[in-house]
Amino acid sequence: MKILSNISLKPYNTFGIDVNAHKFVDVTSVQELRDVLKNTYASELFILGGGSNMLLTRDVEKTVIYINLKGREIIEESAHEVVVEAMAGENWHEFVLYCIENGYGGLENLSLIPGKVGTAPIQNIGAYGVELKDSFEKCIALNLQTLELKTFNREECHFGYRDSIFKNEAKDKFIIISVSFRLSIKNHKLNTSYGSIDQYLEERGVTKPTIADVSEAVINIRQSKLPDPKELGNSGSFFKNPVVSTEKLKALQQQFPEIPFYVIDQKQVKVPAGWLIDRAGLKGYREGDAGVHTKQALVLVNYGDATGQEILALSRKIQDKIWNMFGVRIVPEVNIL
Repeated sequence: MKILSNISLKPYNTFGIDVNAHKFVDVTSVQELRDVLKNTYASELFILGGGSNMLLTRDVEKTVIYINLKGREIIEESAHEVVVEAMAGENWHEFVLYCIENGYGGLENLSLIPGKVGTAPIQNIGAYGVELKDSFEKCIALNLQTLELKTFNREECHFGYRDSIFKNEAKDKFIIISVSFRLSIKNHKLNTSYGSIDQYLEERGVTKPTIADVSEAVINIRQSKLPDPKELGNSGSFFKNPVVSTEKLKALQQQFPEIPFYVIDQKQVKVPAGWLIDRAGLKGYREGDAGVHTKQALVLVNYGDATGQEILALSRKIQDKIWNMFGVRIVPEVNIL
């Protein structure tokens, strides 16, 4: 267990925001985690995973616990499916590639999403028509008060759109230790109709795609639209896609007949936040080193030395513009601290 003082968190958040941690603890086992918790109140802790879904706006005075638990294991297997457990500190994309290399299907559409396995259920990460909950079997989490392990099944996680129990009732009460997924071995159910996956495969003459083909398509599509956090600081999609009533959609269509939407049910639709921001003329907009990405308006970026406060100010400016122009409220998907 490494304990450091007054270190920069710039390498530990994908926005590349340079703020300091008063105390930083690199935890590599459950016992180490328990040892830290025995000597620190839960209210004095800041849990850090992959740093891929947060915007740091100030120095962290609390004790930062960096979850660096590693390991993968097959815990159940049959002729048609397998349950794979991954520890919380595993890199998400590397875990997805591991599953694909072993012929396990279900996570291929979630390729190249930044972050760690342990933070994925909190956000119920999703992309290209697939969400984490679709393959989720269970997760094991450590209770910050009792230091006991608790298993959460899919129903108990209360998964929603970029939402879970860990963002609500269980927030700041548990640390996810490991996550298990039920994946297919045979007769994979591929989801290629969302986005440009079908088009990508067709252009390359792939008529009978494998899970590896779908993953490759997703990776190439994401790389063509989204900036690499290693090269340009960002946290992926900054805003959630807003859900509006069908009545509101009809009103919007009067002024913007080309507005895209996805039907949720008879009363609600989802509107792409990226389209709203683009239509408002903000794609590529920049204030200092804080900006809106030139290819994907849903992504806010750090061009170099932007502070968290500057990116936050830009996000609020975007929110105001969307409200004034469309009468639609967009809210951040990232955690702002």
